[in-house]
Amino acid sequence: MKIGLISDTHGWIHPRLFTHFSDCDEIWHAGDIGNLETADKLSAFKPLKAVYGNIDDVLVRRAFPENLIFMVQEVKVWLTHIGGTPGHYDRRVLPFLYENPPDVFICGHSHIAKVMNDKKAGLLYINPGAAGYNGFHKFITAIRFQIDGKDIHDLELIELGERGRSI
Repeated sequence: MKIGLISDTHGWIHPRLFTHFSDCDEIWHAGDIGNLETADKLSAFKPLKAVYGNIDDVLVRRAFPENLIFMVQEVKVWLTHIGGTPGHYDRRVLPFLYENPPDVFICGHSHIAKVMNDKKAGLLYINPGAAGYNGFHKFITAIRFQIDGKDIHDLELIELGERGRSI
């Protein structure tokens, strides 16, 4: 299964994102969607799994949960918006990460793309950075990867250009 992963769109989708995710089976959004119209555009394109973020209004919060824990083949995934980073996890998620860790922990919020193995928690940590136009990030980013059974592979960081530049 090929996954397109984004976060922090804040109500705007880069037009080239649809090209980069054209061969993906699903899109996962790690919060700060921005509005339901953005979620609708994504879900009209590909099946969407998403969580709400701290900037999302009550309509987005009614449509999507704060946390989404699910299985993809043999991989347990936890998708949330505010999660922190390995060694500095948010106190809201910290006890659960160590009690019953997922295979993959995905969060957004920081606008900083980061992928690393957290050996202490025994999981793969992924933050796709920010795919939207608004925010303090310098580059618009997304991640694409594949899951086959228990294997997570072909992970790619997609850089869609400098934020603030004309598209």
